Amino acid sequence: MKRILKPRERERMLGTLYSAPMGIWFTLFFTIPISIIILYSFLKRGLYGGVEWEFSLSAYQQMFNPSFAKVLFRTVWISVVSTLLCLLIALPPCGYAMAKSKHQTFLLFLIIIPFWTNSLIRIYAWISILSSEGFLNSLLKNLGLIDNSLSLIYNNQAVIVVLIYMYLPPFAILPLFTTIDKFDFALLDAARDLGATKLESIIKVMIPPNIKSGVSTAFIFTFIPIFGAYTVPLLVGGKDSTMIGNIIVDQVSKTRNWPLASAFSMVLTLISLIGVFWMLYSGKREIHLKKSNQQALEQNIKLHHSQRGGKK
Repeated sequence: MKRILKPRERERMLGTLYSAPMGIWFTLFFTIPISIIILYSFLKRGLYGGVEWEFSLSAYQQMFNPSFAKVLFRTVWISVVSTLLCLLIALPPCGYAMAKSKHQTFLLFLIIIPFWTNSLIRIYAWISILSSEGFLNSLLKNLGLIDNSLSLIYNNQAVIVVLIYMYLPPFAILPLFTTIDKFDFALLDAARDLGATKLESIIKVMIPPNIKSGVSTAFIFTFIPIFGAYTVPLLVGGKDSTMIGNIIVDQVSKTRNWPLASAFSMVLTLISLIGVFWMLYSGKREIHLKKSNQQALEQNIKLHHSQRGGKK
């Protein structure tokens, strides 16, 4: 006799079937590789590359080498500066202006266009702009502003400029735009009617309670890929612009120290997970604060009406 499934059982079965492809993909391309990286980071380096199946903490001990600590500090510094500059550029002119513009579709189209081009081509375009005989130096010479070429490339400043260009539109502008687009701009007008300046209304009314989650999301989405960047510091930076991503590639391909490369990869993974969990926590906290504020407002309104009714 054929068994008839109940609606809840049918929904549970369909949910399992629908989530199976995603679960398989997540297992094959995330869980298994991360497990291999974790395992290799606790093994001994092989004599000719690879690993020896012997438990060791030498990879994590090597990470405290002063030269690696310097690279880690430089990576954090470049990542934080680049991310903050991305947010400062994206928030006022891009996110705010786009949310109020009548041509949002066209502006989004302009933002997406550069990403139709390969990232290496865009990096080499910046090399041609910043090099000693490039467009910028040639322009300054023709204008008579300089006699000798400026050192605009192969330094940390060039790395920061190109990183901002590479990660500003997709990871900073778009999350801020989606959040600001939902904001009620009538609140800014009300704040200005009460005596606040335009800047004060944006800082005190719009950012803290309303788009804080968008700012934190943009910060995490921008910081994580910049922290693991490899091609930009390799092609645009100099000998003092090495970042963790370059160390990982060198340890795998040149030094063939797989445990140390895995240990550095674990640092990147842990920082990424901390950022994701912080983003989720801040989002839930913001929702909870909005609910509590709404409940407090409703209670105050009820109390106000009850007091007025008692006076009558």
